[in-house]
Amino acid sequence: MKQIHTEEAVGQVLCHDITQIIRGVTKAPVFRKGHIIQKEDIPILLSVGKDHVYIWENNEKMLHENEAAMILRDICTGDNIDTGEPKEGKIELIAMCDGVFTVEKDRVMAVNSLGEMIIASRHGGFAVQKGDILAGTRIIPLVIEKEKMEMARQAGGMKPLFNVIPFKQKKFGVVTTGNEIFHGRIKDTFTPVIQEKLMEYGAVMEIHTIVDDDHNKITIAIQKMLADGADMVFCTGGMSVDPDDQTPLAIRNSGAQIISYGAPVLPGAMFLLAYSADGRPVVGLPGCVMYAKRTIFDLVLPALMADVSITAAQLAALGEGGLCLNCEICTFPNCGFGK
Repeated sequence: MKQIHTEEAVGQVLCHDITQIIRGVTKAPVFRKGHIIQKEDIPILLSVGKDHVYIWENNEKMLHENEAAMILRDICTGDNIDTGEPKEGKIELIAMCDGVFTVEKDRVMAVNSLGEMIIASRHGGFAVQKGDILAGTRIIPLVIEKEKMEMARQAGGMKPLFNVIPFKQKKFGVVTTGNEIFHGRIKDTFTPVIQEKLMEYGAVMEIHTIVDDDHNKITIAIQKMLADGADMVFCTGGMSVDPDDQTPLAIRNSGAQIISYGAPVLPGAMFLLAYSADGRPVVGLPGCVMYAKRTIFDLVLPALMADVSITAAQLAALGEGGLCLNCEICTFPNCGFGK
């Protein structure tokens, strides 16, 4: 790449896109990489502030920004992700299906820490829809050393940095606990909330059982739902630390392995996540899920619907961004909650 005066560039080949920005009107290339500069192009180049342009010079040790962006694209692109063509040195990654977007954060940071290159993405762990832009890749300079891009490949590792895991078709059961509901003293207003949230993902409630505050009965209800083929079991009520709250004990006695009882998210601190021996989620939902707009449940549900296992460490990491601000108009997931 060589810099020359624009007035002397007629007949030369541009090695980068030339962008014109008119506020509120356009931001687009007026000339593309590879364009052979003509005499009539000179006034246009000067009008967009280009007193100098960069033209091609062969250098076997260097890569152009578009070629480098394609290397970053290949490092990133995993399952169910499509990519566009390089545009002004940038390539976008796009979701090919509805699902949960997963990000290998440590390896993304390792690549970005090399300098002169960027991988910018949306937050992982959240639901995306077909056609959503997931990430963009580019280098900062117009050209970069091949050796440095090889370092990027090494930092990125053997597996893709991003994947979209499709949502699965699931059937679920709900165990409603509490003497007040079992004896008809109050109406069950919790189960309809769960149904509404799961309906967004196409899941269907096939089993619903109401039991009193007897941990043995709750355990039996959970085990029966799993035996009858429920993909997930949600337990409502009895999740606090009061002595007569029996749900956590019942989930433990069902044989499910508890991943975490408690999560650093408000609302949703008393959330419980467990998995049966064959990996099906058994979830204890705190009362806030019934009345709050968004809670811990909304943060973990995409992963549950895509069969992406959730660890205790991942739940602990939700503390940063785990405070819902109870905005008058909820904008989840396009807000800071969980992010």
